[in-house]
Order: sequence, then structure tokens, then C-alpha cells
Amino acid sequence: MKTIITFFALFLISCSLFAQDKEAVPKVLEDQRLAWNRGDIDGFMQGYWKSDSLVFVGKDAPVYGWQKTIDRYKRGYPNKAAMGELTFDVMQVKVLDSTNAFVLGGWRLKREKDTPGGYFTLWFRKINGEWKIVCDHTS
Repeated sequence: MKTIITFFALFLISCSLFAQDKEAVPKVLEDQRLAWNRGDIDGFMQGYWKSDSLVFVGKDAPVYGWQKTIDRYKRGYPNKAAMGELTFDVMQVKVLDSTNAFVLGGWRLKREKDTPGGYFTLWFRKINGEWKIVCDHTS
């Protein structure tokens, strides 16, 4: 009986943690969106793993490393007008286990002269208790 109670307690704890993680992952994206819309690329980059092992795959070629990724963003979006207003459409959040999650979504920029957009797939890992994007494929 004691084993069943222990198992049930562990099950409830894991369900609670899973629910927290399922909410924490989209919060990273919301924090990024808010930073972007303030014109704060440094704040936007806080959602990414600050590591040379970060991978960003865009339309041109893969970029490896946090510093190279932020440099790419700053070259491509040199001011608030170029950044526009960002919106996300998160279509799917899958917490795969206690340290990995997958996100599928769309993005759109509203700028004075255009509204570019596309889709993204993100691999999140929980690193030191925080969810961080470790691989971003954005089209």
C-alpha cells in the first residue's frame, strides 16, 4: 500500500511539473515578443541558450553560437522601424520530457511598408532550471 501511495504522489508531482513546463515554454516566447516590440534585441536574445552550441537555421545558412546569432539579428534589424511589431501564432507546444520541449508556430512582422512572416520550429531545453531555445529553424 505504501508503494502505491508513493507512486501516486510522484505521479501527481510530475503532472504538476509538466503543467508548469507547458506554461513556462510559451512564456519565453511572450517575453521575447515583448522585448522585440520594445526594440530590445538583447532582451529578445535572453530566450536563447547563451552558448557556442546554439543553432539558428534561417533562410541563408545555419548560424552556430549565441554571439553570432545576436550579431545576425542586429545586422538584419538595425533599428525599431526594421524590427516592426512582432506577433507569434504558437500552434503546438510539446513537452517531451523534463528537459526537452518542441514548439511549432508562425511569426509575422508588421512594418510600415510590409508584413513579412513565416514559420518556426524550436527545440527548448531546460538548462539550470530555465527553458532556453537551443535550436531555432525559422523560415
